[in-house]
Amino acid sequence: MLGHMEQFVSNVTPVDEQTARAKAGPAWQGSKLVFTTRYGTPVEPRNFLRSWDARRIKAGVRKITVHDARRTCGSLLADLDVNPRVAMQILRHAQFSLTMEIYTVASSKAHP
Repeated sequence: MLGHMEQFVSNVTPVDEQTARAKAGPAWQGSKLVFTTRYGTPVEPRNFLRSWDARRIKAGVRKITVHDARRTCGSLLADLDVNPRVAMQILRHAQFSLTMEIYTVASSKAHP
């Protein structure tokens, strides 16, 4: 299963802004978002979910939500003893307490 998940995650990558900007030319609108359309605008939620499901199916990963994937990422970071401040940046949490809540749950399961 982990091999399928790794393939799935490797296919869900941020847009290379310089390449996208060059391709879009004057249509480029840009934003500070990590995942955007080819014009630099926010991705519509339904389009994102359609793409998420297509890539998930192609990678052979069972149906999971984006939220499930994010929580799994947090749990894996905790299990790997990644510094909580680093995990907070990776997970893009606005509050450290949220990161620590995930870490507390994950670490208690990982370290009996």
